Amino acid sequence: FNNFIKLNDIVAGRMVGVLTAGITLSMLFLGATVDWIGVRRALLIALSFMLIGRLFLTIAPHMGPGGLWAAAHRWAMAGIMGIILGYGIYQPACYTAVKKFTTPKTAAMGYAMLYAIMNLGGFLPGLISPPIRKSYGILGVYWVYVGLTALEIILVALILSKKTVELAITNASAKTQEKIKAEKDLEAQKSIKEKIKYYVSNFPIKDLRFMFFIFILIPVQTLFAHNWLTLPQYFSRAFTGIVSNNFEFFVNFNPLLIFILAPMVAALTSKRDTYKMMIAGTFVMASPTFLLALGPTIYNVFGYLIIMTIGEAMWQPRFLQWIAEIAPKNMTGIYMGIGQFPWFLTKVITSLYSGWFLMKYCPAGVSPGQMNTETMWFIYGLIAIISPIALWLSRGWMKGSMERKEE
Repeated sequence: FNNFIKLNDIVAGRMVGVLTAGITLSMLFLGATVDWIGVRRALLIALSFMLIGRLFLTIAPHMGPGGLWAAAHRWAMAGIMGIILGYGIYQPACYTAVKKFTTPKTAAMGYAMLYAIMNLGGFLPGLISPPIRKSYGILGVYWVYVGLTALEIILVALILSKKTVELAITNASAKTQEKIKAEKDLEAQKSIKEKIKYYVSNFPIKDLRFMFFIFILIPVQTLFAHNWLTLPQYFSRAFTGIVSNNFEFFVNFNPLLIFILAPMVAALTSKRDTYKMMIAGTFVMASPTFLLALGPTIYNVFGYLIIMTIGEAMWQPRFLQWIAEIAPKNMTGIYMGIGQFPWFLTKVITSLYSGWFLMKYCPAGVSPGQMNTETMWFIYGLIAIISPIALWLSRGWMKGSMERKEE
């Protein structure tokens, strides 16, 4: 795509940075949208933004000359902005929908399935794109994604109709029906002033336990960022043979494994205490980083990827479930949005030092025997293990927040 827009790798990398960081940051500001307009409308608006954004991105090369801030680049950036706005509404809306359409008994599996399907969505482009790109070029791939987004809008409009929503509520437990009806009646009685006062008084930034909980996960979340900042270069530089020749497979192995493991782990652990699962899951995820500190072997790679993914499946869906369930009524979206803000910081912080570590411990143009990747991964392991240790040490203080969730 750089060839069409006429950008060098540095500028193109910044565009990718704007997209990935922008999506996470936009949830902070747009997460409340679903609280105001409802799940169905929020999803349709989000997908419409994505459709416009992907369309702009696809037609950008035909809209004028390329080059930095030339017409084609401006159209591409407008497309990226549309995608950012869409995703800023989309993910909070998805988790709000799960909260709305599940019961306490089915919630854990509902969040796990959503997380699994999102990861499958991250894996499938690796299968879809290559054959289309070979036949029709990269713009052909973009047109396919435009078509799939349009199809998704139609499916959401047809399947998630008002009648379907009412049917889902009818099929829920009597307790859930009564709760939803009571919330609707109470909300209808409130004036605009009362709604604003309620919103401000329950704003998540005022909850110190909530803020500690989401920010203390930054160390272990750095491993997610290393999936694209470090692992591709590590696999291609520190190995020879099957790993270096097929590094794309190893990079995309995690999303596929999550799709399989997340529902299984949820089924086995749905009745377990959320906070204990967070401690155990982050510990299991951080620990295998020390396997890579033993040296670059295929056994250590598979051990790291499999054990890390098991840990991710243990805690990540439960974390998102906890955010959604601890949120006061009609504030799930904003809680989800702010809950994702540390992930934005993680991307930024990790990107600031990952390149330096690669240059020092895993440089390009050097034979694997002359590298010192063991030290790099040992340091990354020490960073990641901070999260489970801090969660364990603060378990007494955090108990009040967890009890609030159960109310």
